[in-house]
Amino acid sequence: MAAAKKETEKKYEFSDNTPEIEKMADIVQENNQIDPTLYLRYNVKRGLRDISGRGVLTGLTEIAEVKSYTIDDDELVPCPGKLYYRGYNLEDLVTSFTKERRFGFEETAYLLIFGKLPTVKELNQFSKTLASYRTLPTNFVRDVIMKAPSKDMMNTLSRSILTLYSYDNHADDVSIDNVLRQCIQLIAITPLLAVYGYHAYEHYKEGESLVIHQPDPSMGTAETILHLLRDDSKFTKFEARVLDLCLVLHADHGGGNNSTFTNRVVTSTLTDTYSAMSASLASLKGPRHGGANIRVVGMMDDIQKHVKDLNDDEEISRYLNKILRGKAYDKQGLLYGVGHAVYSISDPRAVILKKYVGQLAKEKGAQADFDFYQKVEKLAPLAIANNRTMYRTDISVNVDFYSGLLYRLLGLPEELFTPLFAIARMAGWSAHRIEELVSGGKIIRPAYKNVVKHAKYVPLKKR
Repeated sequence: MAAAKKETEKKYEFSDNTPEIEKMADIVQENNQIDPTLYLRYNVKRGLRDISGRGVLTGLTEIAEVKSYTIDDDELVPCPGKLYYRGYNLEDLVTSFTKERRFGFEETAYLLIFGKLPTVKELNQFSKTLASYRTLPTNFVRDVIMKAPSKDMMNTLSRSILTLYSYDNHADDVSIDNVLRQCIQLIAITPLLAVYGYHAYEHYKEGESLVIHQPDPSMGTAETILHLLRDDSKFTKFEARVLDLCLVLHADHGGGNNSTFTNRVVTSTLTDTYSAMSASLASLKGPRHGGANIRVVGMMDDIQKHVKDLNDDEEISRYLNKILRGKAYDKQGLLYGVGHAVYSISDPRAVILKKYVGQLAKEKGAQADFDFYQKVEKLAPLAIANNRTMYRTDISVNVDFYSGLLYRLLGLPEELFTPLFAIARMAGWSAHRIEELVSGGKIIRPAYKNVVKHAKYVPLKKR
């Protein structure tokens, strides 16, 4: 009896498929296809965007502003992209802390959450608070993170954050002081959850040595990530500052991006903080959102593999055309990291990041890789323009185009590319959750129109 049970368990896999399921999938596919012309007939804004690509206005926020055009005689005129945090130009924030050769993420998180620039005293206190919260419940690493390690760190992050609900005696309290405490704690410990989750996967699934470092309270967020990740805990100040810059650039992008909108939608139900953040993580995981930088480096590797002469612009362009036609790379017909739903002429985050990627590439002896990325940055928009009928002709690379290369130059594993985005965006999500709780007041509930014809019920025996 025991042997039979063991044999049954051995054969079963959660991911098993069957011919029956495949037949069911055909039925599902057939009966869930909406006629594309109906979207025009009923003036439906697919993806909450109008035909020009502008987002449908669904809310108000004071946290971040994305500017990509000016209005001249009632016409939209594309302009170089700008990003503002609480009314402050991101470029000015970056210029300030980089010029002073200090870290900027903690200052940025404070600005986003509290709505004002901190004084020296306030920033020091906030940083100390983050450091004091940078610890996990007793045995959490052993009992949660080390159990059932996942190959995808976003799933690991989500599971860990949802589990933290059980350790919080005030998990469902949505008073602002309690939510603020929860948010600051999550900003502090998300780096631990991500890096420890990666180490668990590498150890149990890949057979690597298991190294778990304790956080150093004297370190900021970027330094903590490198300290926890590297076996010898060694890193240069420049490496830490570049990673810190990435965190600042990814900290927020207004309320209209998918994961932040998800957070506000879920928050409007008055659910708990852990559930709201987990929902945002699920959104960010998708390759159309936070997972894009992994697709970028994969695409660039694929181009380098199949193009014989990387100095031949025509050969590179031919292969880019092949990718766009769905005949190369992942066959999805997309050039990842090129184009943006809002920015056209330029993504300010990409402009800032590119400068530091160039410096890091020079330091790491990877100038050829950086030059290749610059070449594709120039050729890709032309390829898209030649292969797509578009409502706009200005196309630029977005922040994902260079962030993956930067992470590679830092020696960071691809499994942590998207979690690094989440670590940064936890600050923005926190700010938007608090703003929604304070100023929202209503559950977010859009309308969907049913377009199926009414049918007369047929008894089971007569079908």
